[in-house]
Amino acid sequence: MSPTQPAHNKDGRQRFILVGNPNVGKSVIFGLFTGRYATVSNYPGTTVEVSRGVMPLPGGQDAELIDSPGVNTLIPTSEDERVTRDILLSTEAEGILNIIDAKNLKRGLFVTLQLAEMGLPVIVALNMYDEAGERGIEIDVKRLSELIHTHVQPTIATQRWGVDRLKELLPQARRPTIDINYPPEIERAVCAIEHMLPDEMKAKRAVALMLLSGDETIDGYMRRFLPQERLDRIRRLARALEARYSEPLGYIINRERLRTVERIMRECVTVRERRVGGLAGEVLGRYSMHPFWGLFILAAVLFGMYEFVGVVGAGMVADFIEETIFGSYINPWATRVVDALVPYEPVRAFLVGEYGIVTMALTYAIAIVLPIVGFFFIFFGILEDSGYLPRLAIMVDRVFKLIGLNGKAVLPMVLGLGCDTMATMTTRILATRKERIIVTLLLALGVPCSAQLGVILGMLGSLSLKATVVWAGVVVGVLFVVAFLSSRVIPGDTSDFILEIPPIRVPQFSNIALKTLVRVEWYLKEAVPLFILGTMILFFMDRTGLLSLVELYAEPVITGFLELPGETTAAFIVGFLRRDYGAAGLYALQKEGLLDPLQVVVSLVTLTLFVPCIANFFMIIKERGLKIAIYMALFIFPFAIVVGGVTNMVLRTLGVSF
Repeated sequence: MSPTQPAHNKDGRQRFILVGNPNVGKSVIFGLFTGRYATVSNYPGTTVEVSRGVMPLPGGQDAELIDSPGVNTLIPTSEDERVTRDILLSTEAEGILNIIDAKNLKRGLFVTLQLAEMGLPVIVALNMYDEAGERGIEIDVKRLSELIHTHVQPTIATQRWGVDRLKELLPQARRPTIDINYPPEIERAVCAIEHMLPDEMKAKRAVALMLLSGDETIDGYMRRFLPQERLDRIRRLARALEARYSEPLGYIINRERLRTVERIMRECVTVRERRVGGLAGEVLGRYSMHPFWGLFILAAVLFGMYEFVGVVGAGMVADFIEETIFGSYINPWATRVVDALVPYEPVRAFLVGEYGIVTMALTYAIAIVLPIVGFFFIFFGILEDSGYLPRLAIMVDRVFKLIGLNGKAVLPMVLGLGCDTMATMTTRILATRKERIIVTLLLALGVPCSAQLGVILGMLGSLSLKATVVWAGVVVGVLFVVAFLSSRVIPGDTSDFILEIPPIRVPQFSNIALKTLVRVEWYLKEAVPLFILGTMILFFMDRTGLLSLVELYAEPVITGFLELPGETTAAFIVGFLRRDYGAAGLYALQKEGLLDPLQVVVSLVTLTLFVPCIANFFMIIKERGLKIAIYMALFIFPFAIVVGGVTNMVLRTLGVSF
């Protein structure tokens, strides 16, 4: 009886395995494919954890997905690599999903080549495809697919771009064929060893190469198939062959593999560095990391974001779409059509009333938030492609050390300006549990996502730069105080700071456009349905009187302590579903004249520090555990109210006006 597991599990489901280098996004893709239907357990006889989950396939069927530990080679140098090798040898699967970091293609293809030698059906995902573009790396995906003879799909897992197509390709996995020119003596030895191995053993060529490479970790697996005498005979053959070379056989085999990978890359990879010219690029790159001069560059970046997103995106484009397109055409037309065709008042109100799907949900999502978010995506893409963000991490490293973190922590926090949910997942780049908990708390507490930040900048852009400085100063100050105190309370150590610094580059328009379109597509798919859901909740709360009841009980806090109009209660309620939806509600109140400038600042401080959106809350549970997620929520909710109230009292006492 073969000791391998069948390709279908006991439930009759197909089985697929994720394989790739460490830190290439395997866990992100695993989470997207399996959702909450996953279990984590130690691989038998080891301390290495392996995740297994149920993955829905196109057509309605479910499959089992295994997330193997990250590997750099299938000739193990660590326990993680041994576990992955053993999974591949002992588990039959319908397909292997080989995740590659597109900007480190050489390292990824080295594993792909070994999977091909094992004769396994493979689909290749070129993940972090946008980051490769940022570094000037252009990959001819079609040519790469032709060279390795299997499907290759570019993906940006953190934005879900290309992931659906990847799932469609999985059942079409096929065995790659990659020609490797090992020396004739090694090829003859491989054939001889293959003939000594039993027919029921899988991946015999790969096993033969492992044995020739001197892999002793495979002995336990081999004894399940071979008597010790035959295994000793194979070892003697390998030693006799190695004696004929001046270098170890493992080195020779890996050298030929690397030459093959380099040959493939020469045919399908082009690197175009887009550096800012000569001395100017060096000076800008150096001073952007300086602890003093870097602050001026950061201030210029923030001012540019304020002008581009807040003034142009919100003050011009969003106003035109909301007031002209929706206000003068879409909403009046929708109201006339619904009034003419729908005789029932509750249904009319549900569609075009105060809390109507068209007049509120779509108006907020498309007319107010989308143009602002689009402009923010453009600006954020420019920052990513320019090479500025790693330099920002270096600049803030000294300051972050004061709060128990290092400069690398700024990267998930900056990513949080795109999406706090995905940024919470990327806290895995931090080396210690203490650092991951602190940054997760900061993301949940006061790092506004792109959609929320866009609306905030739009509201502040209609006031003054002083209002923006006050809002940002309060939020940033609170984050540092909370981080400082957390670093004293949460046990554990910080890690060393090591980060690769890319050159300063001129962003490429096509890459910025692609990333912006991908992010806008994500917003339309993820955010708009939640806008509609939030509007439906408000509609039913209003119809049942629950909204008035909540406003009544919240009145002492909202209208008393914060001194905001009662209508802002609804914005805080739906802010838990989507932070930007809550901000859009405040934006609408500002446009109607229900919030004066000081109330705008107070409400935005409170909302920014308010509980994270529901998606981020679930991600915190997944990454940090239910207990920590509940503790964070119980702290954040009252803390945001207290900070908002104190801000209100201080501004009014000092007589600050905007």
